[in-house]
Amino acid sequence: MQVLIIEDDSILSHHLNTELSELGHHVRCASTASEGLYYADQYPNDIAIVDLGLPDQDGISLIRDIRAKGLRLPILVLTARANWQDKVTGLDAGADDYLVKPFQKPELVARLNALVRRSAGFVKPTITAGDIELDLLAKSVTVNGQALELTAFEYDLFEYLIRHSREVISKQRLLDVLYHDQDGDPNTIEVMISRLRKKLIQTGHDNPISTVRGQGYLFEIQAE
Repeated sequence: MQVLIIEDDSILSHHLNTELSELGHHVRCASTASEGLYYADQYPNDIAIVDLGLPDQDGISLIRDIRAKGLRLPILVLTARANWQDKVTGLDAGADDYLVKPFQKPELVARLNALVRRSAGFVKPTITAGDIELDLLAKSVTVNGQALELTAFEYDLFEYLIRHSREVISKQRLLDVLYHDQDGDPNTIEVMISRLRKKLIQTGHDNPISTVRGQGYLFEIQAE
C-alpha cells in the first residue's frame, strides 16, 4: 500500500511512518499542506492520512484542493478535534473516514485497509483475478491454489498491476511505487516483470502481463 501522511507533528509522523513501513507499506510524509498536495498530485498513492491542523493551510481546505484536482484516493482525517461538527465538515469536504487522537494502531491499520479495499472495489482482504488470488494481509499470491514465491518488490509490483488491471501503467509510475522518493533503475522494472512472467508460466498459467510499446505494462485480467 502506498500511504501519504500529511502531518506537521514530526514525532507522530515518524511513528506512523515507522509502524506502517514495518507492516510492509510504502510511506511518503509531508509536513505542510502545499507539500502534501504536491505529493498527492505527482506520486501514486493508495490513501492519504491528513491532519486538520497544518501550519500553512487547514486540512479541510487541503482536502477540498485534493478533490478539486480530481484525485480520488481515499482520505483518512487524523485530528485531535473530537466534536461532531468537525467530523461533518471533514467528511463534507471529501474525506472518507475520521479518526480522533489518541488512537490505537490496530484501529488505524484496520481503517486504512478497509478504505483502500473499498476504494478499489474490493470488500474482502483478497483480490481475485481469474485463478490468481492476492491475500492483501499476508501479502501472498496463489495461482490456482499453488503458492507463487515472490520477493517483496515483486509482490508490490504485482499487487499494483492487479489493482490497476486493464490500465496501462508506465515504467516511471512503477518506479515511483517501488522506490518511493529514491532513484531507481528503470531496468529493474524490466527484470522484475520478466521474473513475474516466468514464475506465472511455471505455475502453468498463461502470462497476463503484456508490454504496451512505448507506454508501459498492462495486466489484462479483470480483478474482482
